[in-house]
Amino acid sequence: MDLDFYRKQALQKQKEHKKFLDGLKKKPPKNLDYVVQETHDEVFDEIDCLQCANCCKTTGPLYTEKDIERIAKHLRMKPADFEAKFLRVDEDRDKVLQHLPCFFLNSDNTCSIYEVRPKACREYPHTDRKKIYQINHLMLKNTVICPAAYEFVEKMMKNVSR
Repeated sequence: MDLDFYRKQALQKQKEHKKFLDGLKKKPPKNLDYVVQETHDEVFDEIDCLQCANCCKTTGPLYTEKDIERIAKHLRMKPADFEAKFLRVDEDRDKVLQHLPCFFLNSDNTCSIYEVRPKACREYPHTDRKKIYQINHLMLKNTVICPAAYEFVEKMMKNVSR
């Protein structure tokens, strides 16, 4: 997967993508959630995250208290020890990874804690979300990081009938 190509394409199309996503917010089509789900499925039939894992290499998820408790239990650690070993508090006062790429990313791009991974990881890149227009800013950011998010917006532009 040519990440550099996708990144350049996404940066070139930021204005076009923003205009499209803003249009969805101003006047969402009645069947938007259906089109979003169909487009999401279409994209992930073509793109295999294990070929990329750029999200795990370049952006860390937020860790909720539930995430911390679940993962710590899975690793047979105390939540406080898990936090001390892997997390830090960022400028927004969120708990995030101390270092990237993610410590739990294996060399074959699989996740060593996949079954108990953080909620943010399970939901990324948020392309199957209802009322997708509520996260336009995040979606634009994700198109630069994630080839699937880029393809999703490109396909949405074709799939949404105006």
